[in-house]
Amino acid sequence: MAFIEVSGISKSFASGLKPVLRDISFAVERGEFASIVGAMGSGKSTLLSILAGVARADSGAVTIDGEALCDVRADAAVVFQNYSLLPWFSALENVRLAVRAACPLLTREAQVERSRSALEQVGLGNAIHRRPGQLSGGMRQRVAIARAFATNPSLLFLDEPFGALDALTREALQQDLVRLCSSAERPVTTVMITNSVEEAILLSDSIIPMLPGPPATLGAPIRVPLSRPRSLAQLAHDEDATHVRAHVIATLTAALAGRIRRGPSRSDADTVTSIELATEETR
Repeated sequence: MAFIEVSGISKSFASGLKPVLRDISFAVERGEFASIVGAMGSGKSTLLSILAGVARADSGAVTIDGEALCDVRADAAVVFQNYSLLPWFSALENVRLAVRAACPLLTREAQVERSRSALEQVGLGNAIHRRPGQLSGGMRQRVAIARAFATNPSLLFLDEPFGALDALTREALQQDLVRLCSSAERPVTTVMITNSVEEAILLSDSIIPMLPGPPATLGAPIRVPLSRPRSLAQLAHDEDATHVRAHVIATLTAALAGRIRRGPSRSDADTVTSIELATEETR
């Protein structure tokens, strides 16, 4: 059995009048980095919320390490696009609060030491006493990543974690994330949602296309047969990366074309733009 098993997940809002997800099923092996790639507004964040135990599906089941998911797991961490830091606390205290919640038996001194170590690992050893308002966007996201890894998670959920950053900061943080996942005390099984095909190829072991709805469904997983470490410069000229890129984009655009033939909606223009931007990143 895979570490994460998702079977027949469906979700609607407005008492069933607004279907978002339909019959979502996939599996993620222990220690695997899987990315769910789709257009903006396709339901990716809703699916991630269900996987993290924050929201509940209308039907279907999520099993993690052989146990049915009923709530937020103590061994899971989430990194959001908007950082989600408490502005009145320092970077150190923002991380320590997460450590205290995950490891309540640790002394305060041990919590502080673990938090300090996590911040040093992401290059913020000289900024631990700064508040979020005194940090750049990239530094705030480094705090959020440090907070996630300071709890020593076995599960990591990433909700468009680099979407608000400039290209250089984004690439540096992507490499930090890969390093932390591989050097953690135990295997970190990671699920990331993104609308960037290139980002998914850079980071993932497998890519799962989310096909636009409503309701959204999933395409077949696409393996990424590339050794690590990877870089964007390498991916631009690698034949395997080119093949994966073409496969993902073809899957997404074919699904969109089928949706338009069935009858375009007001959101189709945004969906087209999103996929075009994902394609443009690969050129």
